Amino acid sequence: MKARKSAIKIDLFAADLHQQKLDQLGDPLLRIASCINFLALAAEVDSVAPRPVSPQGGRPPYPTETMVRILVLKRLYNLSDEQMEYQLLDRRSYQRFCGLVDAARLPDRTTIWHFENRIGVAGAEALFTAVEQQILQHGYVARGGQIIDATLVPAPKQHFSRDDKEQIKENAMPADWSPAKRRQKDLDATWTKKHGKSTYGFKLSISVDRKHKLIRKLVTDTASVHDSQHFEVVLDDRNTSAEVYADRGYPSQEREEQLKAQGYRSRIQRKGSRHHPLSECQQRRNHKIAKVRARVEHVFGAMEQMGGKCIRTIGQARADFALTMMAVAYNIKRLVFLEAGPIRAVVCP
Repeated sequence: MKARKSAIKIDLFAADLHQQKLDQLGDPLLRIASCINFLALAAEVDSVAPRPVSPQGGRPPYPTETMVRILVLKRLYNLSDEQMEYQLLDRRSYQRFCGLVDAARLPDRTTIWHFENRIGVAGAEALFTAVEQQILQHGYVARGGQIIDATLVPAPKQHFSRDDKEQIKENAMPADWSPAKRRQKDLDATWTKKHGKSTYGFKLSISVDRKHKLIRKLVTDTASVHDSQHFEVVLDDRNTSAEVYADRGYPSQEREEQLKAQGYRSRIQRKGSRHHPLSECQQRRNHKIAKVRARVEHVFGAMEQMGGKCIRTIGQARADFALTMMAVAYNIKRLVFLEAGPIRAVVCP
């Protein structure tokens, strides 16, 4: 009986052929590598979080540039340290992006965890600032006004007994908690309610330029802090337009006067009340502002596509790091999109 032919053929150069096919289809990580100077990002990280020198020698560490690339991958695809280790071993595109194709040993979950803890929030903020500088070098200056908004970021829910809650309110640690249990209890995240839905976690406030939808400033806090408390912190004075857009959670007479005194044009939506409903003119104004303000929701939607606006960490410091890195990954992804568009920014000599 004649054997049936099969489309599966063994080839010693199959890996190279697969790589050529991937290049033809377009590797998104190659586009990121072509837009971002990761060596410059690594230099900024090392300037704020210098690499420790062990007097006893030991195995040399991985280059900072390699670890920064890994952190970007981790946030772009919302991977845990364990999954990041697995994907580095499994995906050739990840290995090529991180410069590890021919490496005998790859960074494991512990290495990634230690690097994140070494650079901390200062390192994440340095990355955000360095990416912003590269965005400006590409010619994407903040234009068209700015949009300020905040979003809730869920965190793992904590369960406390009534006695534990009373002690925590008094800034005391329950005596029956073991050191291991204390490390797993988040005393910084808080509950808040929005649109009738309760959320436990943290809050991310951002300022986005209307033209390019890039995050220009950000601040993180616990969920129960009102959105308006961060307005002045994220106000970007480098935008070429004086218009400031925000929703009905931000208006106040004092803020309107302060913005006018600083030369801004307020585009904050008005908020009515039971005894003082909005006029038709105010409603039309709100509707006009909403069309522009909706652009900031595209930013939060893009974060959802990157794996969701949620974190697995415990404590404010780790939340600050995770949310700042989330903004870094978004800006990198957005820059690649803008560079691939039909109309690119003109870089002034």
